[in-house]
Amino acid sequence: MAKKTLLSWSSGKDSAWALYILRKQKDFEIVGLVTTINEEFNRVAMHAIREVLLETQADAAGLPLHKIKLPYPCSNEEYEHRMQQFIDSIQQDRIECMAFGDLYLQDIRQYREQQLVGTGIDPVFPLWQIPTGQLSRAMIHGGLKARISCVDPGQLDKSFAGRDYNLSFLADLPEGVDPCGENGEFHSFAYAGPMFAHDIEIRCGVTTQRDGFIFTDLLLDTVSM
Repeated sequence: MAKKTLLSWSSGKDSAWALYILRKQKDFEIVGLVTTINEEFNRVAMHAIREVLLETQADAAGLPLHKIKLPYPCSNEEYEHRMQQFIDSIQQDRIECMAFGDLYLQDIRQYREQQLVGTGIDPVFPLWQIPTGQLSRAMIHGGLKARISCVDPGQLDKSFAGRDYNLSFLADLPEGVDPCGENGEFHSFAYAGPMFAHDIEIRCGVTTQRDGFIFTDLLLDTVSM
């Protein structure tokens, strides 16, 4: 019998592709998405995606969305407290697995595994250690479309913010930048692909710099809709 599984959902390409991969496997039944929200700005933590875009993704994926509200700024202690509250709540729903779109950072994987120790919930990493050059092209050739929402200017030029994640984007990446941005070079918003029932029409708003990062505000394109 397929295990009831929640997927950690950043709104980006990796979590979207993880959803696609997991849905092709018989061992898991994806029953919802889990996202942390900056409660002061009503945006996805780190990716800075507007909450309405996140909700549109969940609707296109046909899945309920679980939001974990975080204060801003948020200490590690407060983050862990709120995460523990959420984990306690999903144990009552008999969730058996929690899936993550992490690729190869061992310390992050160990942290996620440690959070679930003793809960009866198994961590799952469907994209783990797939070479990122291979994975990036598999996502693009597989129909995934994403827009870059955030860039770390210490690792990647700010001109990459707001671009589509495609073969041209990959070709323009400087040497040493991970093609999936796994080291925090960039973050994305997935707006189309085989994991969604329909495309999400978006447009770029203003690009700004704050907290040391470059953010391009992504908006629903209501004209196209």
